[in-house]
Amino acid sequence: MLNTAGGITGGDRYALAAAAERGTTLCLTTQACERAYRAQTGEVGQLRNTLTVEAKARIDWLPQETILYDGAALDRRLQIEMAAEAQLLMVEPLVFGRAAMGERLNGLHLRDRIMINRAGVPLFHDALVMTGDVSAHLAKPFVANEAGAMAALVYIAPDAAGQLGPVRAMLPDTAGASLIGDDMLVARFLAIDSFELRRSLLPVLIRLKGGPLPRTWMI
Repeated sequence: MLNTAGGITGGDRYALAAAAERGTTLCLTTQACERAYRAQTGEVGQLRNTLTVEAKARIDWLPQETILYDGAALDRRLQIEMAAEAQLLMVEPLVFGRAAMGERLNGLHLRDRIMINRAGVPLFHDALVMTGDVSAHLAKPFVANEAGAMAALVYIAPDAAGQLGPVRAMLPDTAGASLIGDDMLVARFLAIDSFELRRSLLPVLIRLKGGPLPRTWMI
């Protein structure tokens, strides 16, 4: 997928819909990191992604990081509708300012939702809301202990239970993985910056994908 030309800012409206029909596999990624820039007062950028995975199909949703800048206002939603025998690998990485540039997020508005339904039944719903001085909030020891990047990963497949042990063995102390039901593995990652996030995230994605990631992840 092509990224937005100048990044997302307040008032922008973007939507993407993609489907994997029965018996197919679809891998989706971005050409580079997405960026959410400072918005004008009262304006919020909206991003809506909708995926449909039919029976015996699979989608690998592998966008690169979304980088949030100070003053950004972003309302993002990912909705995934799965058939009973569908499979999914999904990751959503977030970076809270560019650590190498010494950036801080003193004023941010983020509303982020991930909703996965299977056969019309809610399977995984996750919501994140952050406002105000997010850098100070993330610096707290029992929030993120100064982490500047995070990612959520969901893997839904018949071999999810068998992947739990190997995935946990790959994770640093700032990440964790759990099994929900028999076929859904959920992992969360925290890292000091985007470089460290990728260092822990990429080996897990490669394992769960069963092969190399799209070339743009390696550039």
